[in-house]
Amino acid sequence: MKQIQIRYVVLALVFLYVLICGFLYTQQTRFLYYPTPAVERSDADAILFENDGVALKLWKAGNGTRSAIIYFGGNAENVARNIPPLTQTLPDHDIYLLNYRSYGGSEGKPSEQALFDDALAVYDMIDDDYDAISIIGRSLGSGVAVYLAGKRPTEKLVLITPYDSIERVAQAKFPLIPVSLLLRDKYDSARRAELVSSPTLIVTAENDGLIPKRHSDRLAQHLTNAEIKQEIMPGQTHLSVSNPQDFWTVLGKFFDTAE
Repeated sequence: MKQIQIRYVVLALVFLYVLICGFLYTQQTRFLYYPTPAVERSDADAILFENDGVALKLWKAGNGTRSAIIYFGGNAENVARNIPPLTQTLPDHDIYLLNYRSYGGSEGKPSEQALFDDALAVYDMIDDDYDAISIIGRSLGSGVAVYLAGKRPTEKLVLITPYDSIERVAQAKFPLIPVSLLLRDKYDSARRAELVSSPTLIVTAENDGLIPKRHSDRLAQHLTNAEIKQEIMPGQTHLSVSNPQDFWTVLGKFFDTAE
């Protein structure tokens, strides 16, 4: 009788484990992407364009300079909120901020390949208008930024609270789950890092509980062909990393530095 009871307990645990894995697999898009609503801005122009039949919305701010910066935000970030501090800190650049698919007025469904394709489309759309294009990626957007910097000429690259890969971050949080088998969008920036050759600034938060600093450090180790500068925002978290003025001072100095 006791053996039968143990068998039922084991079967129940296995069934529960399979249910958890199935739930994580089917709901992974909801965990990774948090779309933001559309907003209106008076301090930037909304550029509507189409890529692979999907209508996308891109913000442009600036005074018509010969240098541009493309910004890729985090998974729940309303990128338009960065327009004032970016234009104030980097007045010598036109700023482009992409609303991912299903974010901020863009249509479609987000995925790793879709975001990569859209990033290439934005770069290629503005390339002829500028002498130099730099890239900024925050959190989720750091993976898009690394991919784009490895595919297109990049003046400078900024990675804010970046990761080595989403797979490694998720595996650390769910050590008993076969993340590598379940996760579709892995954003393996460490694997692509050797393709990046532009000067790179990595900014991390001292108290980042979402993407612990070790993941950013591992990415830095793989940026073997790039000149790297690393900065830590003391006392800040993943969400508050850009709150202190020191963050914007560091960003401004990085772009002011002569090549």
